[in-house]
Amino acid sequence: MTATPSDRLQIAGIDVGGTFTDLILVDPVAGRVRLAKTPTTANQADGVLAALDAAGVDAAALGLIVHGTTTTTNAVLQRRLARTGLITTRGFRDVLELGRRTRPRPYGMTGSFRPVIPRDLRREVTVRMDAEGRVLVALDEDGLRAEIAALLAAGCESLVIHFLHSYANPAHERRAGEIARAMWPNGHVTLGHELLSEAREFERGVTAAVNAAVQPLLERYLARLTEALARRGYPGELLVMNGNGGMVSARMVAREAAKTVMSGPASGVMAAAHVGRRAGFADLLTYDMGGTSTDVALIRGAQPAVSSEIEVEYAMPIHLPMVDVRTVGAGGGSIARVDASGLLRVGPDSAGADPGPICYGRGGTEPTITDANLLLGRLNPAGLTAVEGEAPIAAVRAAFARLGAPLGLEPEDAAAAVLRVANTVMAGAVRMVSLSLGADPRDFVLFAFGGAGPLHATQLARELGIPRVLVPARPGLTNALGCVVADLRHDFVTSVNQPLDRLDIDALHALIARHAEEGRRLIAAESVALAGLRETHALDMQFQGQTHLLRVPLDDPRPDRDMLQRLFESAYAARFRVELTEIRPVLVNVASSVVGMRPDIDLSLLMPRASPAPPASRRVRFGRDWIDTPVFRRESLPGRIEGPAVVEQMDTTILIEPGDLAETDGDGNLLITLAAGGAGAEAGR
Repeated sequence: MTATPSDRLQIAGIDVGGTFTDLILVDPVAGRVRLAKTPTTANQADGVLAALDAAGVDAAALGLIVHGTTTTTNAVLQRRLARTGLITTRGFRDVLELGRRTRPRPYGMTGSFRPVIPRDLRREVTVRMDAEGRVLVALDEDGLRAEIAALLAAGCESLVIHFLHSYANPAHERRAGEIARAMWPNGHVTLGHELLSEAREFERGVTAAVNAAVQPLLERYLARLTEALARRGYPGELLVMNGNGGMVSARMVAREAAKTVMSGPASGVMAAAHVGRRAGFADLLTYDMGGTSTDVALIRGAQPAVSSEIEVEYAMPIHLPMVDVRTVGAGGGSIARVDASGLLRVGPDSAGADPGPICYGRGGTEPTITDANLLLGRLNPAGLTAVEGEAPIAAVRAAFARLGAPLGLEPEDAAAAVLRVANTVMAGAVRMVSLSLGADPRDFVLFAFGGAGPLHATQLARELGIPRVLVPARPGLTNALGCVVADLRHDFVTSVNQPLDRLDIDALHALIARHAEEGRRLIAAESVALAGLRETHALDMQFQGQTHLLRVPLDDPRPDRDMLQRLFESAYAARFRVELTEIRPVLVNVASSVVGMRPDIDLSLLMPRASPAPPASRRVRFGRDWIDTPVFRRESLPGRIEGPAVVEQMDTTILIEPGDLAETDGDGNLLITLAAGGAGAEAGR
């Protein structure tokens, strides 16, 4: 089949999650979308192809594929990494383990930690630069060559060069990189300053080590996927979501592979920002509950919060700009149990996709959040995604009978208790992401998505005092939608580390200009149609003697010293409600983002409207009461309904509690306004 130019306007967003692989294809010419939700496979490339097949997509007719992947995230969390060597300044080989004097557990001396690179593969070389960028000891090039040869002999596939104070003067690292690349049999050589040019050798070293350790894995995965798509006739560029919420060509992404960590969660947040802006809600708390975990993030002014201080897990800081997403181990597949002290616990262990919850009928035996929702009537036993036939309700009830026995609870009461505990955990995550950024949850709209999010959203909103919940048209496919609407984006962070009264203002202006120029150059290299460019700049600042940084947005790329002083003092007072005029400010880092904005997409295509149809009915438990509840199909939903109600669709189920009011907008979003003190306030108790 030969594709016409208009066919090539079709855009496919494909997101690989822990349980499902999701696809949304938007065809703006034909005015339609195609959807698919298939089980995630061990080889993610196979899952991507299966999603294309399930949606009946002809790859040769596509203009663009944007892909969110968990390849690097899973590799880091499971420590399934490429064998990697490190060469660092003599005396500093143990920086990756010494870290910041924290412990795996806050109390007691127990716990374990496994560094990204084992000690026998961390080598030292004679070289030394001071914090001002002055050469103290020249690079021992012969010693460097010997250490590179030793790491090659040890079977290393990837290499990190990480010298002390390379952010101040990268000359030694650059020369070491020239020597290493001449000896190394592949392109997997990471220079710390190229990836992250900022102070703090531990964070910079871990970031570089993670990048090197996942680089070969990501490159091989994308090569397999690209080749498979080419065999199907796909003519376009494969773009990959980065953790910063932007996307980059598969040709370039492996060079900075660490930036794809948190790719999946970031795509969902970007979709939320896009949907919320079109719906008229610029300030959102996003709540993404999937099968394995729940991710929450904050959006202000339609712009997601981005942080350069994300710690993926204990002693695993990746100091690259990423959407600030906080994760808790409470997803639909999270397992409920009674611990040794007799307390009911939910998660973080998950039943995953295989065998999955008991209701999947694939051999699962332990009760999960999904099973609890099923037992309480919130899910349709004959309509679960990727489940053949009807869910085994008797087996689910028996599991909750076993769970509730030591607690003195009947099966349905045990299920209600599981939901209450899970909701408390998830509400805590929402509080953490909002209050830690100085935001009051009550000032935001809760944006609920993920396959399980809309089932719990109104209960969380009540717990947090949030008055409204926004459910997008395709909650269970929102991460894939994020791939469709995401912009191109490149971020830059450079350390300055100078007190404000000694800062070279002209050098600051030149640095900001270099960031902008490099971003524009990288975006111009991508063969993607854009609607425009946007540049943003910010400064990481602190008072002298402090350790934590405060990011200060910069509207003018050529500020003077007085402006910087005022901006920092204002930001500090707004965040901490205190003024410290007697202490000198310090400019630590300069951060810039250059965004290539994609053309807008008509989101109303996501939910074709049918004539309202009479609802079915099902008994659903709210609080302690069982209520005969109308069950609607999302595509034939009336414009306005009052709870109690259940709304079902291919990718999720939405629970509307008694007294709550739900209204549909032009894009097919569902806005739920909570009834103050209504009957739903006791739901799940």
